[in-house]
Amino acid sequence: MRLHFTKMHGAGNDFVVIDAVNQSIDLSTVQIRRIADRHFGVGCDQILLVERPVNPEADFRYRIFNADGGEVEQCGNGARCFVRFVVDKGLTDKTAITVETRSGLIQPRLETDGRVTVNMGAPRFAPADIPFDAPSRMPTYELDVDGTKLVISALSMGNPHAVQVVDNVDTAPVLQQGPLIENHARFPQRVNAGYMQVVDRSHIRLRVFERGTGETLACGTGACAAVVAGITRGLLDSRVDVETRGGVLTIEWQGENTPVMMTGPAETVFEGTLEL
Repeated sequence: MRLHFTKMHGAGNDFVVIDAVNQSIDLSTVQIRRIADRHFGVGCDQILLVERPVNPEADFRYRIFNADGGEVEQCGNGARCFVRFVVDKGLTDKTAITVETRSGLIQPRLETDGRVTVNMGAPRFAPADIPFDAPSRMPTYELDVDGTKLVISALSMGNPHAVQVVDNVDTAPVLQQGPLIENHARFPQRVNAGYMQVVDRSHIRLRVFERGTGETLACGTGACAAVVAGITRGLLDSRVDVETRGGVLTIEWQGENTPVMMTGPAETVFEGTLEL
């Protein structure tokens, strides 16, 4: 099978984007892992499929596969690349579209400066919605990780996040502790582990260990989750610049039951054809 693809990134979080509207795509887990492999394939954090929608209210369907082959619910940086892709490829003449994901509808919009804003929907805090093993919703939770008691905020941005505040993200044990949090028994569908350093009330630094992928240069939903966690804990204002290792994302949230708005870059790197 010959597969046409576009390599893209959003603040360093990189993707192989595939048009499944104009070509027939049926990828196995082995093939997904091969494509994502940085030595034997194209190399990426996630593979994004652009499909025709099932929901009549949507313009497109958006499917996301992690580097380990598992399909996930949401990816914020990928959503920005998604809208850039469908506009650049002439799949739509709209600059604001409605996209169907496993976690519901999102509405990305291409801005005049080339950046993309995505309405990521309202965060969910009920433990059953994350999902997270806890008797009731709390502002923070204590999580025992290999004998260390961590204080985390747990929430869903369409996918599960555990966010902790650290003094310095450069020295945080992301690579050592991240896998333990990702696979913690209290998160039955695993979790993205976020490490947030508060610089001031409108600026944070962030590293995220993503489930099924490992640490990435940026995580869109992780940035949203971190800002929401910081606001609910009284640490941040409603508009925050999130400094990741791959670039800066701007996150806005006005509070309970309102959507999180994310703005950031989406860049095309190259295009190619892969023989599978």
